[in-house]
Amino acid sequence: MIEIHWGEPLSFVMSPEGDVQKFSTIEQARYWLSRKWPVSDDARERALHHLDAAMDCLGSVGTARRAFIAAARSAGFVPEDLIALSRRQAA
Repeated sequence: MIEIHWGEPLSFVMSPEGDVQKFSTIEQARYWLSRKWPVSDDARERALHHLDAAMDCLGSVGTARRAFIAAARSAGFVPEDLIALSRRQAA
């Protein structure tokens, strides 16, 4: 299987302990949404739809990426770069 690179990897803080998960391909994001996602909501369903469309070359990778980011935020995940920025500002 060929994995589809979707630009700069997305990194999210996934737990209160600060565990970070990096998503560098559509397939990896699809796996997490279908197998490891903590909530089943509309944002997750939209992301799955857009990821599947992009994987089938029926939708854009950019749209899939934005839908995945929205699903991650809906699940309560915080982009790693926002955590790093808030730490720098607090120092």
